[in-house]
Amino acid sequence: MLGLFWFWFGSVLSVSGFDVLSCRNSSVTLNVVLLEDENSPWSLKFVKDAVEMAVEEENEKNQAESLDFQIKVHFSGFNTTHYRRRGCGSSTCEAVEILKSLHNSSELGCMMLGPSCTYATFQLVDQEVGLTLTIPIISAGSFGLSCDYKDKLTRLLPPARKISEFFVHFWNVSFTNLKPIWKTAYIYKKLDNTEECFWYINALEAPSALFASSISREMLRSQGDLEDKLKAQDRHSNIFVLCGTPDDVLAIKKNTTIPPHVVFILIDLYNDGYHTNESSFEHMRDVLVVTMHSFRNYSRNTSWKTNTTALNDYVVAYHDAVVLFGDMMRQNLKAIKQHPFSGIIEQPFRNMSFEGMGGHYELDASGDRDLNLSVVYTTGSYKYKTLFTFSTSLNITWINHTDPDLVWDGSRLPTDKRAHSKLATFNIIMIVLGISVVMATAIAFILYRQNRRVRFDQKKWSHINPSLIMLLDDKERNHISLTIDEEKKGDNSVLIHKGRYDKKVSCVFFSQLLRIDYYNLTKFYGTAKFDCGVFGVFEFCERGSLRYVLNDKISYPDESFMDLEFKISVMYDIAKGMSYLHSSNVGVHGRLKSTNCVVDNRMVVKITDFGCNTILTPGKDLWTAPEHMRVQGISQKGDVYSFAIISQEIILRKSPFHTCCCSDTAEKLYRVQYPRGPNVFRPDLSFESVGETEAELFVLIKSCWEEDPEKRPDFKRIEGALGKIFSNLHNQANASYMDNLIRRLQMYSRNLEHLVEERTALYKAERDRADQLNFMLLPGPVVRSLKETGRVEPELYDEVTIYFSDIVCFTTLCHHSTPMEVVDMLNDIYKNFDSILDHHDVYKVETIGDAYMVASGLPRRNGNRHAVDICLMALDILEFMGTYQLRHLPGIPLWIRIGIHSGPCAAGVVGNKMPRYCLFGDTVNTASRMESTGLPLRIHVSESTIKILQRTDCQFECEHRGETYLKGKGKEMTYWLTGVTGQKYNLPIPPTAENFQRLQQDLAERIVSTLDKGGNERRKTLSTRQRRTQRHSSDGQPEYLHLNDPTTYL
Repeated sequence: MLGLFWFWFGSVLSVSGFDVLSCRNSSVTLNVVLLEDENSPWSLKFVKDAVEMAVEEENEKNQAESLDFQIKVHFSGFNTTHYRRRGCGSSTCEAVEILKSLHNSSELGCMMLGPSCTYATFQLVDQEVGLTLTIPIISAGSFGLSCDYKDKLTRLLPPARKISEFFVHFWNVSFTNLKPIWKTAYIYKKLDNTEECFWYINALEAPSALFASSISREMLRSQGDLEDKLKAQDRHSNIFVLCGTPDDVLAIKKNTTIPPHVVFILIDLYNDGYHTNESSFEHMRDVLVVTMHSFRNYSRNTSWKTNTTALNDYVVAYHDAVVLFGDMMRQNLKAIKQHPFSGIIEQPFRNMSFEGMGGHYELDASGDRDLNLSVVYTTGSYKYKTLFTFSTSLNITWINHTDPDLVWDGSRLPTDKRAHSKLATFNIIMIVLGISVVMATAIAFILYRQNRRVRFDQKKWSHINPSLIMLLDDKERNHISLTIDEEKKGDNSVLIHKGRYDKKVSCVFFSQLLRIDYYNLTKFYGTAKFDCGVFGVFEFCERGSLRYVLNDKISYPDESFMDLEFKISVMYDIAKGMSYLHSSNVGVHGRLKSTNCVVDNRMVVKITDFGCNTILTPGKDLWTAPEHMRVQGISQKGDVYSFAIISQEIILRKSPFHTCCCSDTAEKLYRVQYPRGPNVFRPDLSFESVGETEAELFVLIKSCWEEDPEKRPDFKRIEGALGKIFSNLHNQANASYMDNLIRRLQMYSRNLEHLVEERTALYKAERDRADQLNFMLLPGPVVRSLKETGRVEPELYDEVTIYFSDIVCFTTLCHHSTPMEVVDMLNDIYKNFDSILDHHDVYKVETIGDAYMVASGLPRRNGNRHAVDICLMALDILEFMGTYQLRHLPGIPLWIRIGIHSGPCAAGVVGNKMPRYCLFGDTVNTASRMESTGLPLRIHVSESTIKILQRTDCQFECEHRGETYLKGKGKEMTYWLTGVTGQKYNLPIPPTAENFQRLQQDLAERIVSTLDKGGNERRKTLSTRQRRTQRHSSDGQPEYLHLNDPTTYL
């Protein structure tokens, strides 16, 4: 099949869409592929005459309209008489073989009619398991749900999906005094159903389909079962659904008395006798017939060319398929003549209507036929009359007449549940009350007699003396172990602790007492009473959960440790534990997942967390079976589904329920609970490039997550299958246990050196990242001293140079900016400052608000270079500020003041938490005074720094400022640094004293004007409340004069 797929892929998928011009020039236009036998109503021998007649009529129409197009048809039939199971049941590969031979003979054509068998059609249209066929297929049949929503398939008879939707709607609709709402049904599935009946009943049976998920239905698979349910007084429903003819109803009623409240729903779509022949039968009185509405344009008594072939809905549908194809080709060929185009069209048979011998056809967006269904009943005079009509396109039901002559009480349809008389109800109530009183008395007496014995048994086996439990000194807290100590006993969050009892490590947690002792289940030891409550004592497995082991690919590598043999043994351990659990009194786990499968120090997998169903409500997670997502509960088959999900985790060693097409957990749960179409959503498990053993293992896993719980194997069968796979692995039937152990030890030793190297590399990478972070926070020598000795000795430096700068009118800018805008502004400025510092031998000490402090000459002494590097850095910073623009206040000037001073200084690390490298001394204060007494866009330098610069080879350009008063120092001679001789700096022009004073006075007004021009609306700035007050003031003063301390801006 795979080879045929690629063969087909290369030959058929060369064109996307339907090519009208290529079809016109094709040697064969239509290929008719149908079953050829004596019984099927769509047999090729019946259909051939109808198709040939339709082709002849269409070619005459083309000739009359002068179109250069003639339909050329080729017939191919397949016979299944040589199979044991004849008919459609053995047609799976027949159509594929015919298409292969047609392709080899270049007679594939551009469209195909048939097959009518669902099994054959599915192999042609399914994108995953079948051929990716690009030519359209028109089928009268192919009813199954597996053929729904296929791009290239058009169905001219109502598919099973439409019938299922009718039943769901009809069950949930009610009509006053005529029909109540129904919630239950019996579905009778005969062994010898026709093709259409097989798929219509299958749509009502499939657990994942719409009907079964919304209606409580029970399946009846033999006439004996049906007769038993009709006789039962406590039957599930009064509604019995079957597919067939009135003869099938007669066969059921022959030997059975039908209760008066039973309704039979007979599906008989392709029998037009309910409309053409009004007379009915007595046995049809309590039967509602679902059939197609009367719209046919032919009579079944009409012969077709010869007297041996009678018309039916299948034959007429294939005749009308030729009409549909011919009409589509004519319309497009005319359109090409009028307005030439490529001739390639997408989805030619969607959302359209046409007339044919079968009546009026409406095709929906999926290419399936929409029509009206009639619900027919038999009157008291034994006449057929239509009671309801249902539209599949509108999904509505309406009444044909409101006063029907029905056989049931009140001439109305009965309820789906059996009604009891008042007397019978009263008798039942009295019997139940009497039994309840007797049982309550008996139970009370038994409990009274056994009360002392129960308490004695509880004391005997339930409680362990707390003094026998030695608490482990383990500080690690995780989901499987916590330490108990005196300080934490009152902590209500401590639900799981680790302790030692009888020299065995155990987990102490709340759980139900279980008398189970098995190798693959955690051992229960009893209970222990502490101050904070009574705890259950269970065995603790040191290696943690299976989920943790699977995630740790370094300690447990695939190549040398967790190979296929080990993975199978892990699955085998789980299967053995669950097999024992299901056969015990516990019966079911209900919460099986990879996190409660634990691994001990001998790598044995054990199951824990069982027996909690009485105190914990089962939730919905990735391991929950789909039937329990829809209806909350637990079952043994649900545990088998959970085992399959765990097995996929073990095989792939990826996250639970791993699939490439979906990563969202909520979406996965939804798609499992509500499947789309016949293909259910499951984790990825590809059979490509896997060995025979892995393929056998994958088949077992997929059988365990079947949608139908009854198709899943039990754990006894799973245990046997895994044991067989394990014995065949590496031909271990002839290998001893010691040989296997030595081989595994050799693999482990070869991987040990690689494991050590990998762990060492990880450690070094982590150490380098930590060092890099430390060097960003503290100077390199300080970090090395802290790492080597744990402390840093403070030092006195004879001569260093310190740089201070701040932003002029920073408080005013903050006043009219939001907090985030202030942060962004400082971040932009200081990141650029930091990049400038990288080009000089300087150390950034700290930033406080808008103040920026840098030093050179410490902690590494650099002679006289400290003054040179600080001054060069200051010139680079001032040059950058000449080009910087505020993002949130464009056009507003941003000026800084810079002060530089040189002198002695002490430095050291202060504090243990968040340590800081701090500078102390008069030099720091003087540098700060140099900055505060400077002017915008100026570098204010002290005389001590100028003298150091004069001792170097660098020729700096300075302007003499004169004596400047410095607080705490008196008058000092200071200078303006303007550049370096021989180097050109694009420094901004400093403002004059007049401009600086005007900026201080009008900055706030300019900012407000800039914000108004930008269309700024209500912004949560640092002074929103203050400006709201100013908006109502009437003194007319500038905004900044309303501040509490205007001198802050000067």
